[in-house]
Amino acid sequence: MDILSCEPQLEKLSLRLGYTFKQKKLFTQALLHSSYVNENPDLGLRDNERLEFLGDAVLELAISHLLMDLYRDAEEGNLSKYRSMIVDETGLYKVSQYLKLGDYLFLGKGEEQNQGREKPSLLANTLEAIIGAIYLDAGYPVAIAIIQKLFAQLLKNVPSKEMIHDFKSLYQEYTQQVFKALPKYQLVEESGPAHERTFRVILTLKNKTISEGRGKSKKEAEQMAAKEAFLA
Repeated sequence: MDILSCEPQLEKLSLRLGYTFKQKKLFTQALLHSSYVNENPDLGLRDNERLEFLGDAVLELAISHLLMDLYRDAEEGNLSKYRSMIVDETGLYKVSQYLKLGDYLFLGKGEEQNQGREKPSLLANTLEAIIGAIYLDAGYPVAIAIIQKLFAQLLKNVPSKEMIHDFKSLYQEYTQQVFKALPKYQLVEESGPAHERTFRVILTLKNKTISEGRGKSKKEAEQMAAKEAFLA
């Protein structure tokens, strides 16, 4: 996306967000990855990392607030678990996919070639930056209303098994979309006594080792390997 002619594209993202920025520069900055800024020093731009820092704090506060309203009988320990399940990278990635954030990022050439538009960590960070930008543009009441809308499904499902992340499925979906290939899992080690076995699995993609995982079963080890690869 060209920063000099990006306004029509950003209008589409505004519609998905349900919010129109008063300060357009804040909106643009939220989408500026450091790789783009570094490759275009003459434009005098600032990347989105400071907005990401702020958005992370706003999101934690807002989700805490919403969880307390939704689950009035839940104990502090359960509320903390619920919050961590929503604001982890996987939850943020799901919301960023709904917003199609990858279509709107400003990336440097190297990050573009490395499939930066599909990276879960990069998309999660961008979502936090957008939340930070909304907070600066309109204040907390508007920010929490937007967060409530975007995270409605996650907030609803958080006490259920639906929120237990299936990283094998998530990573397979990612690799099919980005690399047109499926990950493979190989059991490379079993150790420990018969009643307490530990399994070690490596995950490969296109014959390249990507990650490894350990668990009390082969299935658990595969999930751990997929989690490491997905969140890398």
